[in-house]
Amino acid sequence: MDNHGGAFVSRAMMLGPFGDGWLKGMTFAVKDVFGIAGYVSGAGNPEWLRTGRAATRHSEAIVRLLAQGARLVGTTHTDELMYSLNGENAHYGTPVNPKAPGRIPGGSSSGSAVAVASGAVDFALGTDTGGSVRIPSAYCGVYGFRPTHGLVPADGVIPLAPRFDTVGWMARGPKELREVGAALIGGGSGSGAPPGSGFGRLLWASDVWALVDEPCREALLRFAPAIERTTSRSEWTDVATDGLAAWSDAFRVLQGLEAWKQHGEWIERSKPGFGDGIAQRFEWASKLTAADGERPERLRESASAALEALLGEDGLLVIPTAPGIAPLLRESGEQVEIARRITLMMTCVAGLTGLPQATLPLAEVDGCPVGLSVVGGRGQDLRVLEWVERVTIDLSERAGE
Repeated sequence: MDNHGGAFVSRAMMLGPFGDGWLKGMTFAVKDVFGIAGYVSGAGNPEWLRTGRAATRHSEAIVRLLAQGARLVGTTHTDELMYSLNGENAHYGTPVNPKAPGRIPGGSSSGSAVAVASGAVDFALGTDTGGSVRIPSAYCGVYGFRPTHGLVPADGVIPLAPRFDTVGWMARGPKELREVGAALIGGGSGSGAPPGSGFGRLLWASDVWALVDEPCREALLRFAPAIERTTSRSEWTDVATDGLAAWSDAFRVLQGLEAWKQHGEWIERSKPGFGDGIAQRFEWASKLTAADGERPERLRESASAALEALLGEDGLLVIPTAPGIAPLLRESGEQVEIARRITLMMTCVAGLTGLPQATLPLAEVDGCPVGLSVVGGRGQDLRVLEWVERVTIDLSERAGE
């Protein structure tokens, strides 16, 4: 059976639908961290797989999708313990980015993004802590969504940093992205937003846009006039009053503290052989103390309050998803770490504050996908998904004029 560029851990893991809803006839895959009754999730590491236990029940997210008529057709690769944004796994290799062969697919939900981009499934589940759905979605040219933190149940999902972990998803198109959201979040199929449910203000984040390279910036901003027609008010503004570097550093420390709390005991006991990058991050996290998290926690609170005030109930933040196109495979050294830090400065806007973010595959540079993102207020998830579908249809119609 075709493994679609190495996307799948197992294509034998199949579950039929439990119900007959608006996802009827659609197929999906799940990142190899979701609980499936009788199955041991590997979390991208052979030692985790060896020492793990089979789940006793399906994760709630899977149950909700099966109840709406979707069929599970496989589990997908991930970076080790979800602690990377690249998608390169030292043990299992790197899923092939179908939209940019020779470049990384992004991680840690690499297999899920590749499964969707290759056409193997209609949609796929991943997890997003610091960008692990948004970045591979952008690099592989698919639609992706990270929901408001805590809105979609994460029970039965192997954690990295629970206070930031979210169950996210990728899809071939905006309609599927919205329908999956409706199934996971509730509130009906979301097939039509009530009048006035759009967003009254578009806010273009100047400080985030300053981080994207010039070719990608130009490619994305070609869509700005059409996007601005969706609302009566549009403006440019900085979002991080303390600076994006400070927000990113706060996120990294708080994530590191959580990651070591979750996995430190197992790492010290099992001594797994981590690949480069993963090993260094866990080693760094092991040295963090509770005192190291005090200032980052205050910054997280102030950042959340600032964005809540900025967005209100009718504001939508517009940002590039990543600083550039997908990096080349097997790059190493200082430049890789610099690129990771810049990427986290962009993804921490929603990651640190727990807000919903959608990424749209709007543009290409040198034949590689480039994603545009929108960030909504807390709990505005279905509204964001409706907006994504409407604006994509509008852009498509204008392109055909």
